[in-house]
Amino acid sequence: MESTENNKAKKRKRFYFNKVASFCNHVAVISLLISYLAPHVSPENFYIIAFFGIAYPLIVIINLVFVIYWAIQLHKRAFYSLIIIILGWSNIHHYVQFSLKGTPDKSKKVIKVMSYNVKVFDLYNWSHNLETRAKMFNLLNDESSDIMCFQEFFSRDSSKFDNLDSLVHLQKAKYVHVEYSANLKPNQHFGIATFSYYPIVAQGKIDFGYHSNNICIYSDIKIGNDTIRVYNMHLQSIAFSKSDYKYAEELQKDIESEDIEQSKNILRRLKKAFVKRAKQADLISASIDQCPYPVIVCGDFNDTPSSYTYHTISKNLKDAFVESGNGFGKSYIGIFPSFRIDYILHNPKFKAYNFRTIREELSDHFPIVTYLEIN
Repeated sequence: MESTENNKAKKRKRFYFNKVASFCNHVAVISLLISYLAPHVSPENFYIIAFFGIAYPLIVIINLVFVIYWAIQLHKRAFYSLIIIILGWSNIHHYVQFSLKGTPDKSKKVIKVMSYNVKVFDLYNWSHNLETRAKMFNLLNDESSDIMCFQEFFSRDSSKFDNLDSLVHLQKAKYVHVEYSANLKPNQHFGIATFSYYPIVAQGKIDFGYHSNNICIYSDIKIGNDTIRVYNMHLQSIAFSKSDYKYAEELQKDIESEDIEQSKNILRRLKKAFVKRAKQADLISASIDQCPYPVIVCGDFNDTPSSYTYHTISKNLKDAFVESGNGFGKSYIGIFPSFRIDYILHNPKFKAYNFRTIREELSDHFPIVTYLEIN
């Protein structure tokens, strides 16, 4: 008799627990569906959806937990989240990729492309390692890329930090297109730089309409009888303060915090960055649409693949990671957004091979490289 009562009590607990789980499952599914809209809705028009886009990997994991939970109970509700995850399966490929593509055709022209946010070559010794700059230069020399796009580039005139001159002498890409967005004192320059083994025959810059440390340049490069255009960009960052990062670290470590104002501050910074990047992405996309040459797009987008920024710029282009990458596409080493925010995109005229994320923690970004076969 007592055993029967215990069984009934357990069933009642499971029933009520499943009621709560079912409600939470509804919330998770709706959140996932909203995240699918993020690439298509400009944050300028409705910024809230962008928060769901940046949280997409976490939302997918939560839905997978529900799939497992219901499957253990042999409950048909397991198909609920599973079907919604499958509907957005193409999104997962932008975060995790497994490629079996072989090597480039040696009879065709193949170029090696690198994109790297170098964090001013550790000018301020963030890494607490005086050898970081030398290690970065060694890496660049070893990789020997035909085209290198650097973001957060820094060079100082007439000193050991004359990175522009040092890089020209160090490796084979001697042609340079550099634009500085900030100059401290007469001889310290911060900006963006594209190095090319092939001649740069024309160059330009996309005007975002206001002065900013964020910048996008394009370089027309002559390769044999072909001319291609390489876009190099560093888009709006979230610009977290030290206190924001400290708060985020406390959350990761499960340290209790009731700092509501700090949470609001982070959300405000995210919103501002979403909106600014949307405007920048629209301008870049318009330039790409008008370009008479096949394009390669490199840079630090400061946004994930489930974003309006990525979707707008990558329109009609291919993603080298999706085409030929392997593993998880994390490119940012910092706390947030700890996903793939650095990209090499290209015109379908090119075919990507052997995309790699170089796991060297010399900056707060990993360098990314790929081979592009020109068809």
